[in-house]
Amino acid sequence: MTAIDTPTLKVAASPSRRERTFTHINILDTWFKVVGLPWVAPILRVIVGDTPRAQAKEIFRLLGIPLLAICGFLLLWGVLAPQVQTSLGTVPGPVQVWQQAVALNAEAVATDQQAADFYARQAVRNAQLVADGQADRVKHHDFTGAPTYYQQIWTSIKTVFFGFLLGTMVAIPLGIVSGLSPTANAAINPLVQIFKPVSPLAWLPIVTMVVSAAYATNDGYFSKSFLISAITVTLCSLWPTLINTALGVASIDRDLVNVGRVLKLGTWTRITKLVLPSALPLIFTGMRLSLGVGWMVLIAAEMLAQNPGLGKFVWDEFQNGSSDSLARIMVAVLTIGIIGFLLDRMMFALQQLFTFSAHR
Repeated sequence: MTAIDTPTLKVAASPSRRERTFTHINILDTWFKVVGLPWVAPILRVIVGDTPRAQAKEIFRLLGIPLLAICGFLLLWGVLAPQVQTSLGTVPGPVQVWQQAVALNAEAVATDQQAADFYARQAVRNAQLVADGQADRVKHHDFTGAPTYYQQIWTSIKTVFFGFLLGTMVAIPLGIVSGLSPTANAAINPLVQIFKPVSPLAWLPIVTMVVSAAYATNDGYFSKSFLISAITVTLCSLWPTLINTALGVASIDRDLVNVGRVLKLGTWTRITKLVLPSALPLIFTGMRLSLGVGWMVLIAAEMLAQNPGLGKFVWDEFQNGSSDSLARIMVAVLTIGIIGFLLDRMMFALQQLFTFSAHR
């Protein structure tokens, strides 16, 4: 090889800027699929000039068809809704639901402004009392206005995550024990099969009585209503994680188990270095299912127990009986569905981050 040929070979071996761009897009495509935006990568490929016709077909399949389906659903909803009569009037169409969504946002903004004005007046009053030498009369009161729609959404999200985390902390250790030991599995499996089908409607009265008896005060860090809803979520949502964890642990490669025995690894090391990495994909699948179950259970629990959150919002609007109640309930239904989708995408992204498994 001559000295003249060397730089030519180096230039040919290095990827071009265009190739690097396509590589970055392919990497991003993996995560766009994880978060539910698979159509973004084809658009980026069209922008950089990668087979526009083929990418246009992909964009239509991934984005155009879903948008057409949504538009068809909205059109069908708008045509059929006015034909259904209820005690509160006709079923609201998409326009009426959107108007109520805007109204709920306006109410939330107005309530936040009222709260800000209340605390500002309280601060001025307390400052004046201190200036007048009456610091002993200074008092701090909380704003007592009704919670906004966004506050109720946040309450439901906090509750479902607390219940989900409690269930996960119980389910994963039990699943590991059940998967590693046939004896433990024989003991745990009958309990799983008995309690897994139990409805939240059955758990809720029991949880309410137990929490009310054990948590006599409402001045603690958690309110009774919060604990009742969260524990109900825990009892109904832990089973998918437990079952999938046990299945994942029991299905690990026997060669790995034998390697652990040969190396005389301790129980904790064997679990953390061999068992969990192999079982993580199924564990995360169980967690995704558990979070979805927990979200559905929570709305029912809030509705029946009249605990703060989206479930209570739906029930209050149903009891309100105004002409706008149905539209507001439908806003809540759409909100519940969208949040459920986002929670599932979040868990799927965590699964891909921790397991590096093949993407769907």
